[in-house]
Amino acid sequence: MGNKETIKAMIESGKTALGLEFGSTRIKAVLVDEDHNPIASGDHEWENRLDNGIWTYTLEDIFVGLRDSYRKMAEDVKAEYDTVLTTVGAIGFSAMMHGYMAFNREGELLVPFRTWRNGTTGPAAEALTELFQYNIPLRWSIAHLYQAILNGEEHVKDIDFITTLSGYIHWQLTGEKVLGVGDASGMFPIDPDTKDYNARMIGQFDRLAEDKGFCRKLRDILPKVLVAGEHAGVLTEEGAKLLDETGNLKAGIPLCAPEGDAGTGMAATNSVAKRTGNVSAGTSVFAMVVLEKELSKVYPELDMVTTPDGSLVAMVHANNCTSDLNAWVGIFREFAESFGIDVDMNHLFETLYNKALEGDADCGGLLSYGYLSGENITGVPEGRPLVVRSPKSNFNLANFMRAHLFTSLGAIKVGMDLLVKEERVVIDSVLGHGGLFKTKGVGQSILAAAINTPVSVMETAGEGGPWGMALLASYMIRREEGESLEDYLAKKVFAGNAGISMDPNPEDAAGYEIFAERYKKGIPIELSALENLV
Repeated sequence: MGNKETIKAMIESGKTALGLEFGSTRIKAVLVDEDHNPIASGDHEWENRLDNGIWTYTLEDIFVGLRDSYRKMAEDVKAEYDTVLTTVGAIGFSAMMHGYMAFNREGELLVPFRTWRNGTTGPAAEALTELFQYNIPLRWSIAHLYQAILNGEEHVKDIDFITTLSGYIHWQLTGEKVLGVGDASGMFPIDPDTKDYNARMIGQFDRLAEDKGFCRKLRDILPKVLVAGEHAGVLTEEGAKLLDETGNLKAGIPLCAPEGDAGTGMAATNSVAKRTGNVSAGTSVFAMVVLEKELSKVYPELDMVTTPDGSLVAMVHANNCTSDLNAWVGIFREFAESFGIDVDMNHLFETLYNKALEGDADCGGLLSYGYLSGENITGVPEGRPLVVRSPKSNFNLANFMRAHLFTSLGAIKVGMDLLVKEERVVIDSVLGHGGLFKTKGVGQSILAAAINTPVSVMETAGEGGPWGMALLASYMIRREEGESLEDYLAKKVFAGNAGISMDPNPEDAAGYEIFAERYKKGIPIELSALENLV
């Protein structure tokens, strides 16, 4: 990274790129220099809410968070480099994939945003999976649309456009109804040859929906699909005011295609090449493996999505990862504060996570489920976090923390076993990123044990998706003619940086296999809790 005067000159001449990502609990803006180094950032915490049985965020939530994260990033620029941010080289928006945002002809939201977290689309997902012979997960936009049609919901007749959260924000700031292919692959199946919606399935859906009284052509209401590197519009005057309340930011900045958090995770971990993979672990967790060929059959546990440049990817997505784990760390903080101890949360996380490494390989017989919401991979429709043990279990702090870290990857383990053990998919490298990996060596060693594969973590792992989105914005404006995303990342962003790799500890891997069997056998306990605990 250059000195502050050099960076200041880059900022003032617009030789930067800005990535903003809407995660489940945090919205973050990351500004990078022309060498792709993060030079300023700002974030905003937010929480989804359960509204009439639907997990959602309001439009006000979205724009308050957007402006606040941008404002803090711009303030960081002013504080660090003594200059006012007025322009950037390119901007990109990313967000939680899937979900459902439906609008009428006037651009009004017809029903509250239905996030990826909602598992209310079972009949639709099952019917479409059978029709397409292609796995349609509960959270995909097309499942939400067809379920609304099946339900006879009043708003369906007024639908003019449906999109995802990243597509919505991009639309509001540019006027363009487009979507990156990675995020689009969570709306409707993508044909990897055309890098567009699957034409055969579009026709099948149109015929099916018409029989149910829905006469709009699906292609007319979906966003246009773009691949990484394509220009996706410019920041309008209205968009600049939406983003920057101070009025300092100028219109006309080019934007790249909006993407999903899976795609930005692949970019941030240099995992867009075939036989590479990455695991993003935070509030939710997903594993992505770039495939060499189609899978032999349909697996309900595996989503078929794409890289930002359209390569086929098997995605294992679990709704729950660290939420319950974080809640327990919060309990320990309260305990410490009750004794008058001023607790540094980073130190507390580090201490408790490292304590888990002292536990028995199989967590001493403990079992926990961090299901704050339902988990489709294991067939649990709603969440009931719980901890279970037998009188013979070795119940201590190390095993307690170890069990919660193990279970945060439990559902992912189920899906990854299908890829590796059933489909014999070869994975050369897996990179971890997200909050689970911030404590050095802990989440990394547990993931390596869970998938019995070497796992690398880069210094940029904490930057995650927003940095990955900034890389995609940089690629759009800096790539050479014909330069692929894979080559750009490998040669210009990650050259010589493969991260710090950790091989699975055989004892830990064997212990995780024992825990995984206990985890699968214990699912009826979770279902009983759901039935008996309101």
